[in-house]
Amino acid sequence: MNYLISIVAGFLSGLVGSMGFGGGGILIIYLVIFAKTPQVVAQGINLIFFIPCAILATIIYATKKQIKNKEILPVILGGFLGAIISGFFLKNIESHVLTKVFAFSLIYMGVISLFKIIKDKNKS
Repeated sequence: MNYLISIVAGFLSGLVGSMGFGGGGILIIYLVIFAKTPQVVAQGINLIFFIPCAILATIIYATKKQIKNKEILPVILGGFLGAIISGFFLKNIESHVLTKVFAFSLIYMGVISLFKIIKDKNKS
């Protein structure tokens, strides 16, 4: 039964992540809360999990001409640099602190998204 739940969580994370909606949030929440995985380990699993998902999604979007070639390199370089820098910082941060930062980030993004929806609705 646990394998089935893990497969469903992985499928949903990959599906949502390939659409650019932050499937990592789903995967990390599942791993930490339901699979009782430490936060740091869950983040590592998430990073490894999304490498093939990101490659496949990029290929699909590129073949549909939905990626602007001029914007690819700066985004890749920025993401790579951010991953390297955060990797150095994260190895010195305790798991309980990471959990709180992650929770705050999810709440913050949710509130920002909600206000954007309300603002866009009021414009139309």
